[in-house]
Amino acid sequence: MGLGRTRSVGLRGVEGFLVEVESDVAPGLPAFTVSGRADAACAQAPDRVRAAASNSRHPVPQRRITVNLSPASVLKVGSGFDLAIVVATLAAAGEIPAGVVEEVVHIGELGLDGSVRPVRGLVPLVVAAAKAGARHVVVPVGNAKEARLVAGVQVHPVAWLEELVARYRTLAHGGPVSDVPEPDALSEPERPAPDLADVVGQAEGRLAVEIAAAGAHHLYLVGPPGAGKSMLAERLPGLLPELDDHQAMEVTAIASILGTLASFDGLCRRPPFVAPHHGASMPAIIGGGSGHVLPGAVTAAHHGVLFLDEAPEFRPGVMQALRQPIESGHVVVARAIGNIRFPCEFQLVLAANPCPCGMGSGKASSCSCTPIQQRRYSGRLSGPILDRIDIQVHVPAPSRAALLGEPGESSEVVRARVFQARATASLRWDARPYAVNGRVPGPVLRSGPFRLGPTRTVDLDRAIDRGLLSLRGYDRCLRLAWTIADLAGRTSPTRDDVGLALSLRHQPALAA
Repeated sequence: MGLGRTRSVGLRGVEGFLVEVESDVAPGLPAFTVSGRADAACAQAPDRVRAAASNSRHPVPQRRITVNLSPASVLKVGSGFDLAIVVATLAAAGEIPAGVVEEVVHIGELGLDGSVRPVRGLVPLVVAAAKAGARHVVVPVGNAKEARLVAGVQVHPVAWLEELVARYRTLAHGGPVSDVPEPDALSEPERPAPDLADVVGQAEGRLAVEIAAAGAHHLYLVGPPGAGKSMLAERLPGLLPELDDHQAMEVTAIASILGTLASFDGLCRRPPFVAPHHGASMPAIIGGGSGHVLPGAVTAAHHGVLFLDEAPEFRPGVMQALRQPIESGHVVVARAIGNIRFPCEFQLVLAANPCPCGMGSGKASSCSCTPIQQRRYSGRLSGPILDRIDIQVHVPAPSRAALLGEPGESSEVVRARVFQARATASLRWDARPYAVNGRVPGPVLRSGPFRLGPTRTVDLDRAIDRGLLSLRGYDRCLRLAWTIADLAGRTSPTRDDVGLALSLRHQPALAA
């Protein structure tokens, strides 16, 4: 009896950290304790370890067993430490050669029958192990495909504890070791993105979606029910380019933490589309939790689109909480256990009816709302939130002529223009830490080689002089103008481009 060591990985936010797992088996009354700030699920590991080891024909000794998870000052969350705890304990008891397991990272939950079950968040855990210098990672067979997305580590899937012990004993004696066979996953065919050609009419709305896709601009759509606001928003992700390797790894890691990774053959390349219900709470949108702090909808939409339908129906506090993530691209959740930082670079799309009954725009005779109700409804979206939205357009009810007319351009045609505009912007901002116009800081566009002459910004200058436009709105109009010029194939915006940008930011009233 003695001391056994191995490694595991903990999760804090969306980033992992290496954990040294030590197990000491000493004479004394039978006891099994886990130290090192283990949460409830992790602290219950001794019960699972005893049953799993016994049912795997390698019972832990009836001695005093003390397990320490280091660093002890950081909270350890979840049942993913079970496999490392049982391996370290069996190594201390002499069931497993201690020198073989010291540098290996073990991740997995134990079933009482000795099975090794999958855990959430495996992608960021394996990434953290690779960054810490680990070269061998043992994972549940159900997580093997996820783990192999990470380069620089050798993944060893395991299905049963008894098999793992046998493999370690064989390896210690110099024998050949083969990984367990992995079951073939039933992969579902990826659903095609909705086509923009399905949207009837809505020329201004289609233009707004195209510009939003080309420059990663935020979008606000106002119109009566059935006008096509949700359809336009749902077709925005289909116009966006696929994610690069770094972005795809971040999105895949977040999906792994949230447990939304379905059957897949690689990284998540399609930009995510997240549309929470308007009754969602603050933790559901921003992130939070009492013990285990989880990402919210803003993080789930990282490098994608966050669509808030019926935006005025969301709680005012939830809408106000979006102000900081929109500007900074990250959100910090403060809890007693510490501050957790989540990434959230997303495109925000808001959709709203003109009034509570929805018929206040252009059909005053059919609107049943009082002026007080209309003002109260419009006030649910504050000025500071709307000031951060680049494009704000009205989506009217389509006419009968539009229903019988020719369909508009398909997503494939519009996507080609979006890709070309993004390529132009990426070449322009090549030496800077941003690649799309929607992320360019205002001072860059108001000074130096990208400053537009007064003859081209005269409309913006008049609007800001009259108090119709804030300085933030001025900068966002400049970003829009550059995106419009990129879509048109011009090297810089003209006065017409700037005027169109200003007209797309006229802040439509919720009530007519």
